[in-house]
Amino acid sequence: MVPNHVGIIMDGNGRWAKQRGLKRSMGHKAGAKNLRGLTKHIFDKGVKVISLYAFSTENFKRDKEEVDYLMNLLVEYFNTERKNFVKGKTKVVFSGSRNNLRKDVLDAMDATSKDTEMFDERIINICFNYGGRLEIVDTTKKIVKQVLDGKLKIEDITEEVFDDNLYQKLPPVDLVIRTSGEQRISNFLLWQASYAEYYFPKVLFPDFDEKEFDLALEEYENRNRRFGG
Repeated sequence: MVPNHVGIIMDGNGRWAKQRGLKRSMGHKAGAKNLRGLTKHIFDKGVKVISLYAFSTENFKRDKEEVDYLMNLLVEYFNTERKNFVKGKTKVVFSGSRNNLRKDVLDAMDATSKDTEMFDERIINICFNYGGRLEIVDTTKKIVKQVLDGKLKIEDITEEVFDDNLYQKLPPVDLVIRTSGEQRISNFLLWQASYAEYYFPKVLFPDFDEKEFDLALEEYENRNRRFGG
């Protein structure tokens, strides 16, 4: 059984660069370069939705030079890759807070979303300036506002209602992959991945290629998903 929704915590870019005597920014660049072939391969395997943890709310604590580089990289990546998303009929959506993001970053995100909004068979969800706890708080605020406005009754609040008010309306995550060998989820899609399988390969993200994904897929297919049963 191929997972319908795969989440990837793209970890290890900085270490990849350090091992090669390069600046951390070069690791992020290598990770971004890896994405085009990797996402195509994942979709070709039958996955419908890919969620990528690109930048967390906590990442703003990093060195300003690195944060600025990551912002510039996102703008460059989406301005360059937008035509390829359209050609591949891939919808791109973004999950996360828009607070503290530069105008050029928001413009690149909005243009990419608009140009690909008509597609629905392949979806890439970019988690940028994202935190799972913040998403739950923001979702709760949206629901409370609906109650206060008289659009929703408290007794009508269900898990389905909560799903409908998340940053994006997407299917549950089936498989979460965190590269680099670290075995923690770092505030990634806490609600959506509540019944996901987890896989922690030691390979750093710039080297997480098609072959490595196939190993993850093989491991997933050997798991017995019981959903609490």
